[in-house]
Amino acid sequence: MDTSAMKKNSGSSSTTRENISLMIATVILGVIVGFSAICLSLLLEFVEKIFLNYLETAQSPVPTAGPLHRLLSVTVGGLLVAIVWYFLRNKTQPTVGIKKALDGQKMPVLQTIVHVCTQIVYVGTGGSIGRELAPREAGAMLAQTWIRFQSHLGLADLTDDDRRLLIAAAAGAGFAGIYIAPITGMLFCVEILLKKLSLRNVLVSLTMSMIAMLMGSLIKGFHPYYLVGDAHFSMISLILVIIIAPFTGFAGALFRVICQWAEKNQVKKSPILWQLPLVAFLTGVVAYFFPEIMGNGRALAQTAMWTKSSQLLWLLIAVGILKAVVTVLTIRFGAAGGTLTPAIAIGAAMGAIIGIGLSQIWPNLVIWQCAVLGAVTLLSASQQAPFMAMFMILEICHLNYSVFWPMAIGVAIAMVISRQTLKKYNTKVQFKTVPVPK
Repeated sequence: MDTSAMKKNSGSSSTTRENISLMIATVILGVIVGFSAICLSLLLEFVEKIFLNYLETAQSPVPTAGPLHRLLSVTVGGLLVAIVWYFLRNKTQPTVGIKKALDGQKMPVLQTIVHVCTQIVYVGTGGSIGRELAPREAGAMLAQTWIRFQSHLGLADLTDDDRRLLIAAAAGAGFAGIYIAPITGMLFCVEILLKKLSLRNVLVSLTMSMIAMLMGSLIKGFHPYYLVGDAHFSMISLILVIIIAPFTGFAGALFRVICQWAEKNQVKKSPILWQLPLVAFLTGVVAYFFPEIMGNGRALAQTAMWTKSSQLLWLLIAVGILKAVVTVLTIRFGAAGGTLTPAIAIGAAMGAIIGIGLSQIWPNLVIWQCAVLGAVTLLSASQQAPFMAMFMILEICHLNYSVFWPMAIGVAIAMVISRQTLKKYNTKVQFKTVPVPK
C-alpha cells in the first residue's frame, strides 16, 4: 500500500472538513451577527424615544427635543453609563477589544454584552461618540463564542488563521448589519483588521457581511443613511477635491493622533464617576444651543450635506470644532465608542465650509458635493483606510459612480498629507498623561 498516497488523501480530507466548517461558520455567524445588529438598532431607537422623545432618521437627523430636555438627557445618560463602565472595568473581568481578541484573548460574553449596550445607550441619550464600535465588538464576541461551541457539533477544528478570519469578518459584518453596507464591512475586515488581501479573506468576510446586511435590512430597509442630491459629479469636482483634500487630510491625521492619545490615557478608575458625567454635562450645554452636536455625528453631517448657502457657515464652523473637541474629551474621560461617524461629520462640515467660501467666486458650486468629498477624505485620513472610506461613503449615501474619480483623487491626496503629518507627530510630538486629581 502506498503510504504517501494515504497521507495525501488524509490531508486532503482534513482540509475539506476545515473548509466545510469554515463555510458553515460563515453562514451561521452572518445570521447571528445580523440579528445582533437588529437588536442594537432597536435598542438605540428605544433609548432615543425614552430620553429624547425622538426617532433619528435621515429626514430628521437632529434631535427635536427642547434645549433643557437635551441637556438633561445627555447628562443623565453620562451619569448612568459612567456607573456601568466603572463596575465593568473595576469590579468584574475587564472587557477585551477586537484587536486583542484577534491575538487570542477571550472576550467575556456577559461583560461584552453589557459594554456594547452601554455604548448604544450613551449615543441614544445624545453622547458625542460613534456607535459603530458596538456592533463590531458584538460580532467579534459572537464569533469567538461560536468557535468554542462548534467543537460540540462535531465540526472540524479551524486553524488559527481561520479563527482570526472569522472574528475579523464578524466584526465587519456587525458594521454591515447596522449601516447596510456589506462592502464596507468586508473592507473593514480585510484592510483594517487583517491587513491582508486574499481570496479566502474576501470571500468569507463579504459573504458574512452580505448575510448580516440582509438581516439588518429587515427593519431598516435599503434606504441611504445620509440624504444627498442626485446631481452627477462633473469634472469641476476634480478641482474642488484638490482644494479640499489637503485640509481634510491634515485634519484627519490630527483627529487620529488626538483620539489615540485619548484612548491611551482614558480614565478607567473611580474618577470616571464624576469626570464622564462632567463631560456629558458639557455636551448638554453645547447641545442646548447646537443640537447638531449630539449623537454619533449624523446630525452634523446631514446638516452639512443639506447646506445650500452661506447662512449656515458659522453654525458649521462652531459645531464642527465643538464636535471634535467634545468627542475627544468623551473618549479621554471614560466613554467607549467609535470615531468613524464623528470623522464623517467633521469632514462633511469642513467640506461644506470650504464649498461655501468657494461659492462666493464660483456661484454654481454644489455645496453638498463638497461636503461628501470632505467627509470621505477626512475619514480615509483618520482611519488610514482609503478603500474602506471610499466604499463606505458610496454605500451609505447611495452615490452613483460619477463620484469615483474625484473621490479617488481626493483620498489619494488626503492619504499622502495624513501620512506625512502622522510621521511628523509620531517622531516630534509626545503627549503627556494629564494627572487626574483624587
